[in-house]
Amino acid sequence: SPCPRIALCWPGLTPCSQPQNGCGASAPSSTVPNNGFTLGASGGKDSTVLAHVLRELAPRLGISLRLVAVDEGIGGYRDAALAAVRRQAARWELPLTVVAYADLFGGWTMDAVARSTAGSGRSRACCTFCGVLRRRALEEGARLVGATHVVTGHNADDMAEMVLMNFLRGDAGRLARGGGLGSPGEGGALPRCRPLQLASQKEVVLYAHFRRLDYFSEECVYAPEAFRGHARDLLKQLEAARPSAVLDLVHSAERLALAPAARPPPPGACSRCGALASRALCQACALLDGLNRGRPRLAIGKGRRGLDEEGPPGAPPREPSGRPASERAPAF
Repeated sequence: SPCPRIALCWPGLTPCSQPQNGCGASAPSSTVPNNGFTLGASGGKDSTVLAHVLRELAPRLGISLRLVAVDEGIGGYRDAALAAVRRQAARWELPLTVVAYADLFGGWTMDAVARSTAGSGRSRACCTFCGVLRRRALEEGARLVGATHVVTGHNADDMAEMVLMNFLRGDAGRLARGGGLGSPGEGGALPRCRPLQLASQKEVVLYAHFRRLDYFSEECVYAPEAFRGHARDLLKQLEAARPSAVLDLVHSAERLALAPAARPPPPGACSRCGALASRALCQACALLDGLNRGRPRLAIGKGRRGLDEEGPPGAPPREPSGRPASERAPAF
C-alpha cells in the first residue's frame, strides 16, 4: 500500500491543507491498513526533527511509529550517536530497535570494511559500502518489527547532492528514479517516504534549535573522503550564485524521464537473498561477495564486471579480519 500523505509546512512544520505529489498530505488511517511506520534514526538533526514531528502528528495521521537505529560498527563515532537515539526514544516514549552490521552481514563492520579496502586504493569507497549496507539493514530492521513503511530524514540538500552525484557519475537509471517524495516498494521492498525532502538543511537546523532538540552533530570519521563531499562543495557554490539551486535540482529530478531506448530493463530478484536487483546479485550481496573474496573492488563501478569471475583456484573466502574463513557469510 502507498505511504499516507504527509506534507509539512515550514518553518512551523504543521500539516499542510493541500496535498503534495507522492508522499504528501495527511490521509485518514482507514485508507491504509496496518500503518506501522519505522523511522531510520541516526541520532542526527534530520532524523531527530522528523521523529519529533511524526510523534506529534501520529495520532492525527493514524500511524504507529517505531525507531530503528543501525550500528555500522564505527569505533569512536557510532556509540555516541546511538546514545543520542536512546535518549530520544526514552524521552519521547518511542519503541527502539537497534540492528548491527556485524549481526546481519557475517561479522563485517564498517571498520573492518575500511581495513579491507585501505590497501586497494578504494578507501574513498567506504561510504559506498555503508550506504548500500545501511539501506539493507534498515529494511531488515523494519521487517523485524513488523513495519509496513520506512521513513527517512533526507532533506532537500541531501537530495540535491544525490542528484548531482548521479549526474556526475552518468547514472541515468538512478537519476530517473530519484524524484518524488518516496518509493512505492517494488519487488517486495517496503514503501519508503522522505517527508523532509523539500525542507532545506538550514530549516531543519533552525527547527531543532528553537525546539531545543538533543541530537548528535559529529561528522562520521569516513565522511571526509566521500565523493559526496565534492558534490556538496559544488552545491554550495551553485547556491551562492542561485539561491534556489537546491530545490531546482530536487524538482528537476522529480520531472526527469528517460527516453524508452535509454530505460534500464525492469529489475528482477537477487539470486542469493531475493531482494530487488538489476543483476544476478543485488548490490548488498555483490559488495559482501567482493569483501569475502578479498576483492572489495568487485562491486564498485566497472569492477562489478568481475562478479562472475571466480577467485584464485582453491582460495577460500575471507573473514572481516582479512583471514581466510571456512564458510561464507550467511544469506539474508
